[in-house]
Amino acid sequence: MLATAEKTKAAQLLATAASAMAQNEVHLRDLMSDEARCTKMIVEVDGMILDFSRQRIPTEVLPQLFDLWSEVDGASKIQAMKSGMAINSTEDRSVLHHALRAARESVYRDKDGVNTVELVWEVLDKIKAFSDKVRSGEWVGATGKALTDVVAIGIGGSYLGPEFVYEALRTDKAAREAAGGRRLRFLANVDPIDVARATEGLDPETTLVVVVSKTFTTAETMLNARTMREWISKKLGSDAVAKHMVAVSTNTAKVVEFGIGEENIFGFWNWVGGRYSVCSAVGVVPLALQYGFEVVADFLSGARAMDDHFFSAPAQANLPVLMGLVGVWNASYLGFPTRALLPYCQALLKLAPHIQQVDMESNGKRVKVDGSELQGDAGPVNFGEPGTNGQHSFYQLMHQGRVVPADFIGFKESQQPVELEGEVVANHDELMSNFFAQPDALAFGKTAEECRAQGIPENLVPHKVFTGNRPSSSLLIEKLDAFQLGRILSLFEHRTAVEGFVWGINSFDQWGVELGKVLATQVRSQLSKSRKEGADVSGFNYSTTKMMKSYLS
Repeated sequence: MLATAEKTKAAQLLATAASAMAQNEVHLRDLMSDEARCTKMIVEVDGMILDFSRQRIPTEVLPQLFDLWSEVDGASKIQAMKSGMAINSTEDRSVLHHALRAARESVYRDKDGVNTVELVWEVLDKIKAFSDKVRSGEWVGATGKALTDVVAIGIGGSYLGPEFVYEALRTDKAAREAAGGRRLRFLANVDPIDVARATEGLDPETTLVVVVSKTFTTAETMLNARTMREWISKKLGSDAVAKHMVAVSTNTAKVVEFGIGEENIFGFWNWVGGRYSVCSAVGVVPLALQYGFEVVADFLSGARAMDDHFFSAPAQANLPVLMGLVGVWNASYLGFPTRALLPYCQALLKLAPHIQQVDMESNGKRVKVDGSELQGDAGPVNFGEPGTNGQHSFYQLMHQGRVVPADFIGFKESQQPVELEGEVVANHDELMSNFFAQPDALAFGKTAEECRAQGIPENLVPHKVFTGNRPSSSLLIEKLDAFQLGRILSLFEHRTAVEGFVWGINSFDQWGVELGKVLATQVRSQLSKSRKEGADVSGFNYSTTKMMKSYLS
């Protein structure tokens, strides 16, 4: 059982410190003037720099956060995860997504003593062989044409993670060259509009469909799979399905019954949660088909590098631990219910949606591991948008409305550098000017006196004051390539685990997604009976009954 932080000495000291900060109106202008303090809050690991000096953390609070980590036995929790203990206690499962990117010679055993790395590499070798055949033209479609386009069907973790990686590498030089004009689409929503979008401009003769569903029973995914099967069969005949559809699943019988050959099933395991599965066949199959296995191997290597750092570095120099403790401080002690993820890189446009799921499905809980209720909220609302787009969307609120802790991500090099003659700076420098300016604007703000000194009319001064004191962290990385992308993914995955360890919750189950599915099954049955048999709507509350009748009319 994980320890909880609510009654520890450090937790009480942190609560006292947060209260004192509010009473004394401690401002980031003052905290940032202490260079010794700032130095302690800038940590570099293999070229990745984390600067959390703009967090509202006084010098004396940082040691207390490390004490909190010690009191909840955080290091032991990390090792329990690494060693394969069933830390997902409600489902009696190990949590071993780090095994998905382990080196071939590594050993990570699950709770039953099985070396999961051997299983992982069996699947990876199979994926490499298959993707190489498809990409080389050795594996062709039913009419003998090469399969140059892929539609990956899946939802939640079977979609958000792979799409995040796909988009991040689309403009990377090595990945783009490896893609060689191939196309990858994702089909997630059961809305038929999503089918139309996913298949627009595609020809069944040159399309391979990857169906991702652990049980091969997920309602939305299977309806989309049947829709795509019909799309293929309508033009090429039902016998073509075996050449144009493959599966990522653990339910061999269901997959074969569907019409996909057993040899074209790529497996994964119950110690991989959906939101942590991008490094499994869930992500590797479509990504290897698009970019080639070597590019995906670099991505896995990057994730492994951050895993190794997380498992070995002391708390004071451990990037996921530092970011997790900052997150706990902001959410549990300063009371901020949201946080923003702001990558100054358009290639990371799908990072925030993916981390939304990783974090909110993991830590959006109301009870601790032992089933007792949390005494406060855990898991902030996560959202984000690439800079500078976000600046013209929700930064107004961040600067002059609610306080939203933020994580900025920037890169020293652009994937697609542009420098126009006569311009003051290159395009990437223009972007990064904002990356450096926004955290300072949030932290320092602008006082009424500064406004008046600039000659701003008195009636406008209140409107142009920025209170500042708005916390943020910044990550500066050399460049965005497959390797660094893997490091970023692993960093945020482990940050989520750290926060869950401190809160004493299970970050690896997701019972909150179940109830809506059950109710949807009842609605689905009613809609079928009403459409096909003319049955009256019954068995629902007044509001739902009225809305359903209107829908059916």
